[in-house]
Amino acid sequence: MGDARRTSTPPELLIDADAVHTVCRRFITEEFKKIGVRNAILGLSGGIDSALVAFLTADAIGADRLRTYILPYRTSATSSRDDALAVAHALGCSVEEVPISAGVDAVEASLPAGTPITPIQRGNIAARMRMITLYHESARHDGVVMGTGNKSEAMIGYTTLHGDAACAINPIGDLYKSQVRALAAHLGVPDAILTKAPSADLWPGQTDEGEGGFDYPTLDRILFRLVDQGASADAVVADGFDQALVARIQQMIAASQFKREMPPFPKITT
Repeated sequence: MGDARRTSTPPELLIDADAVHTVCRRFITEEFKKIGVRNAILGLSGGIDSALVAFLTADAIGADRLRTYILPYRTSATSSRDDALAVAHALGCSVEEVPISAGVDAVEASLPAGTPITPIQRGNIAARMRMITLYHESARHDGVVMGTGNKSEAMIGYTTLHGDAACAINPIGDLYKSQVRALAAHLGVPDAILTKAPSADLWPGQTDEGEGGFDYPTLDRILFRLVDQGASADAVVADGFDQALVARIQQMIAASQFKREMPPFPKITT
């Protein structure tokens, strides 16, 4: 069943969907001209972020230049595959399924023996295996890998370096999750994707909000105040938000700063 809360946008995060659509389309078109490649390479997870990027990319450069890939692990939900296929079929772009279980197993088997691998660690391996596959395909097909990370996930570090965070260009990198939903609805992303609970599909039944202990509309409203408005934690709490949650989000922003920057290095040349 869908959740109406997930499809509503907090008042302070409302966007002009037509204007944002135009900006994203122009961005993709200009980046492809600048880079000089033909094809867009995109992993379709069955979630709203990759679905929106698929719709934006097909609109900007044409569905014939969009190559999509479904990259399931053995525990991936069947519904994720179905929703990914629905996006590809709606756009008329190519789609190929490349299972990654054997690759993940091989990586795990090659690691030093010791503490058993946790579900989170396995999820990170899977994310990097997916990106290995997509970059391999980008080399084969004169393409660039499209990013699918939204601003909410980037700001709290809910992303895997060299995994889902890896890309050449990211059309939705400055959109909070709530705004992603608004733009996706505007562009006609299938309702089943719009209304389902966000999930990285790390294990059966996993949801982003359940794992994180927050809902995206609340997270987005707090992030908007802390990041975009530069408000202090005290000011955000005074605005009616839970003090412990604000403190935790502020700590997540600080702890994940390294994920949003190029690796630091000492300055040697003058």
